[in-house]
Amino acid sequence: PELENPIFPALAQVIGQALTRQGYTPVLATQTPGGSTEDELTEMLVDRGVAGIIFVSGLHADTTADTGRYERLHAQDVPFVLVDGYSPKVRAVFVSPDDRAAMGLAVTHLRALGHREIGLVLGPERFVPVQRKVEGFMTALREEWGLDPAEVRSRYVEHSLFTLEGGQAAATALLERGCTALVCASDMMALGAIRAARARGLAVPEEVSVVGFDDSPLIAFTDPPLTTVRKPVPAMGQAAVRALLEEIGGTPAPPSEFVFMPELVVRGSTASAPSR
Repeated sequence: PELENPIFPALAQVIGQALTRQGYTPVLATQTPGGSTEDELTEMLVDRGVAGIIFVSGLHADTTADTGRYERLHAQDVPFVLVDGYSPKVRAVFVSPDDRAAMGLAVTHLRALGHREIGLVLGPERFVPVQRKVEGFMTALREEWGLDPAEVRSRYVEHSLFTLEGGQAAATALLERGCTALVCASDMMALGAIRAARARGLAVPEEVSVVGFDDSPLIAFTDPPLTTVRKPVPAMGQAAVRALLEEIGGTPAPPSEFVFMPELVVRGSTASAPSR
């Protein structure tokens, strides 16, 4: 979808290297504001006769999008694999991180530090990874404290844009409700959450703990170094390439979703809950 978020170039690099080792030339098509749409980029690639396509966080992840475009690719005999965002309507191989488990890891870590007021900072609700993170977060809070899902949604969940500014806006709303810890759906949003805390005169991690998601390149060197849930990018990228090459070779895997377990990486942006 874009290259401003460093997790996408990291995934593109893994995929590109794996394809090159198999004798393919990777072509990177990226959406930019005001530029070509996913459908236009796809049409361009098909016209160029590409051997196959890997979609990362594309329209397949948007629950409001028409999935007919992928059936048309089947009709054109174009092999493809979909990364980040499952849809039961699409006959394809999907590769995803376990978004629900990721939220469980983050909440368990923060609970162990004594936090009870934990907020969730997310992108738009229509995306499958966002919906799964909300489900995982609500499950974790219900299991820890028996909180009602409706209460969790209204008090502890805030949607915005998948940008630093979006993270700042959502975090500001949650901090106003008294949250002492924030779980964010991307590292970029987490940096925005840290900015929001500091704008309110709150120290990170002494007064507000922040957890990101992705473990993007260089995120270990922020101030403070970001605690985050690491997306298994190498394993996901290599699995996507393997699935695509099997389809190109005429032995496609059945429609399925390969789900990869994330990992909590504890750094300096989380600490014990402040005493009130």
